[in-house]
Amino acid sequence: MGKGKAVHGRFRAPLDRIFDACNVVFMLCLMVFTLYPFLNTLAVSLNEANDSIRGGIYLWPREFTWSNYEFVFKEATIFHATLISVLRTVAGTVTSVFCCAMVAYTISRPEYVLRKFVSIAFILTMYFSGGLIPNFLLIRELGMLGTFWVYIVPGLIGVFNVIVIRSFIEGLPEGILESARIDGAGEFATFMRIVLPLCVPVLATVSLFTAVSQWNSWFDVFLYNSSYEQWSTLQYELMKILQNSNTSVNAQDYASQFSGSENLAKAVTPTSIRATMTIVASVPIILVYPFLQKYFVKGMTLGGVKG
Repeated sequence: MGKGKAVHGRFRAPLDRIFDACNVVFMLCLMVFTLYPFLNTLAVSLNEANDSIRGGIYLWPREFTWSNYEFVFKEATIFHATLISVLRTVAGTVTSVFCCAMVAYTISRPEYVLRKFVSIAFILTMYFSGGLIPNFLLIRELGMLGTFWVYIVPGLIGVFNVIVIRSFIEGLPEGILESARIDGAGEFATFMRIVLPLCVPVLATVSLFTAVSQWNSWFDVFLYNSSYEQWSTLQYELMKILQNSNTSVNAQDYASQFSGSENLAKAVTPTSIRATMTIVASVPIILVYPFLQKYFVKGMTLGGVKG
């Protein structure tokens, strides 16, 4: 029997090496295909704008310049809008994840008699909504127009996030929760001291989803706070710059309007502005992702919906 296993192992070893080699080649190709669009956009954003029109830029700028970034950051509202974006991303992520975790813990408890009804009611909201006008009227009646809270309150509960967190909590050992109750802990104490620390992987995953959504959001600014510049966000300001540059009859005149410099006006085009804004909007999320990556796979695997 032992000899048979050894012979079988000798025949399997070359196949394993071939599989490993193919797997490495496949992953390298996948990495190249994934990184190329971002690197190409970065190269275009760092290349002289009029030269970019000729094409032929792949991974490295042909005529290096910072003019595109100077043009974008010349706008006086950019830095204030960036601060508002950071504040809404941090506040919106923390409050939303905490509220989703509380709801998920509640509907995960078998003793909660309305858990099925509440779960079905939440799921229905994923398929049906009141529509744009009723949502606007609701926000107006709640007095949140022209306030920072319009970025936080409407997105407190994300149904998908609740489902993911609930599935993760249902996979926790019931004995741990029972021992906390035996020691005299109430439901809130059990949630704060036992459940939340054990849910770090799934909470980190959901936090990443929520943070990306908050950071990239601009349509709610357009709907509710477009008349209030003090609450404008980075994404909305970048959208306005891109929209104006695309609709302007003369991109150089538009650039001169913002920069007040003829040299800088000649150095930008809508294509270069678009690439620059893509990099500006993407870099913060790219910097955050490595810190959450170790939780991402575990959180999604254990928090996946169970059959």
